[in-house]
Amino acid sequence: MSATHEVFNQSTPLEDVNLFEIDLPLQEALDREGGDWARERVSALGEICGSAEVQRWGREANEFPPRLKTHDRFGHRIDEVEFHPAWHRLMELAVSHDIHGLPWRRPEPGANVARAALFTQLSQAEAGVGCPISMTFSVIPALRAQPEVAAEWEPRFLSLEYDGELRPAPEKPGALAGMAMTEKQGGSDVRANTTRAVAMNGGGPGAEYEITGHKWFCSAPMCDAFLVLAQAEGGITCFLMPRFTPDGRRNDFHIQRLKDKLGNRSNASSEVEFRGAWARMIGEEGRGVQTIIEMVGHTRLDCAIGSSTGMREGVAQAIHHASNRSAFGARLIDQPLMENVLADLSLESEAATASVMRLARIYDDAAAGDETSQLLKRIATPVLKYWICKRAPAHAVESLECLGGNGYAEESGMPRLVRESPLMSIWEGSGNVQCLDALRAMVKSPDSTEALLGEIGEAAGADSRLDAFTGRVRDELTGSPETLEVRARRVIEGLALAFQGSLLVRHGDPAVADAFCASRLDGDWGGAFGTLPPGLAYGSIIARSAPVA
Repeated sequence: MSATHEVFNQSTPLEDVNLFEIDLPLQEALDREGGDWARERVSALGEICGSAEVQRWGREANEFPPRLKTHDRFGHRIDEVEFHPAWHRLMELAVSHDIHGLPWRRPEPGANVARAALFTQLSQAEAGVGCPISMTFSVIPALRAQPEVAAEWEPRFLSLEYDGELRPAPEKPGALAGMAMTEKQGGSDVRANTTRAVAMNGGGPGAEYEITGHKWFCSAPMCDAFLVLAQAEGGITCFLMPRFTPDGRRNDFHIQRLKDKLGNRSNASSEVEFRGAWARMIGEEGRGVQTIIEMVGHTRLDCAIGSSTGMREGVAQAIHHASNRSAFGARLIDQPLMENVLADLSLESEAATASVMRLARIYDDAAAGDETSQLLKRIATPVLKYWICKRAPAHAVESLECLGGNGYAEESGMPRLVRESPLMSIWEGSGNVQCLDALRAMVKSPDSTEALLGEIGEAAGADSRLDAFTGRVRDELTGSPETLEVRARRVIEGLALAFQGSLLVRHGDPAVADAFCASRLDGDWGGAFGTLPPGLAYGSIIARSAPVA
């Protein structure tokens, strides 16, 4: 009998590779932004996360999502979430490599940069674990508003040991932090919260309170403690609420249901009810938003990192497939129109990588007391969070299309990437919230705008297209104040593109900088990926993002 099932002209899984060593733009950004001391550390994690085994963990954690158990077999209320073992292995990997605490445990130049690179490796195995890791990382500056509470909890949150069991934190080698801010009626308008806080013994910063109310989104409900917002007598206030009270009793923290989400399915997101739950006030009464804002800033940084990582994963998969698949007599990667698509995807990914690593460096410099960086952090965070996260879904869909029908099949992993891609734009404030936050920074701190324009202006004179685009951005900024809010997306997009263009012109590969300026800044670009103008060095651009060590 003749053979009927000979398999040929198919690609191979992109696994058993070192994710860091095949990512040239990230390597360059890590060195450029001061994280070169962590190169071996990041490479070691890249080797682990790129392995077939860890990639399988990511698939399994999504194929077997968490399950809620509200009661035990005897009817006792337990409010526990069960995870597949793959989830716990991924969490252990993240905690043991200090992705949740490196800048706090080792506050030195480049610490946030190094952590961003580490986070990028982990997220390419599975993005869902990024939620509890990011919140545990971000809770520290908010917690420090109450030193005596920080003294108790910070060592637990910064431990390098993971314990996924639900039991009192003092009995565990390490702990994780979650967050519960939004409610049904308010969403991003957290000042509309109706959850109430009543003092137990006089009240005040650090004092004990009983919290009663509902939270529409409580991220990672199996964490050991949560920052929550509630209405005290003096207004909206921040509290730390553990899963257990000091006497070892399960707190009155009840999980109503788990969200059935589009993506991020390995991670549990929930609706919760507090029935007189025990908590301690963090910071001053009535200043809950101000207390928690540093946590929000750090999680927004992680959103930008997460979207950038998704782009990296997408373009790597697309280039790998196109290098191993032929059609119409030639490899896909050698065909002119596919070259255009892959080069365009590579440009977007490289610009995102460069800008998030620069933003991480800004966080390092701001922590060291640099005033300009503190101003930059305030405005660059919402600007880049808006634009990079907004670009990720379109990038993911185009990357999937490069794999054709193979990409649309679940086992390729590309549908998971597509489902994950809108999350970062929504988490910690959707697009409009980011734009309005950037406008608030401009109004309340005009020096922050000048700091951002100053950063962009460091490339002045190096490329006429960038100079002209920056001029148009300035015109948008100084346009009619009455229409500024309605123009906010256009203004913030312009700032983000100018920021990325400046970085690439100053530090990037000449072919990448030329193509970015020609398309994104000079207007020679269509409405979809793959519409770069002719004559650019497509091959050189693709080679920089090709997943080849």
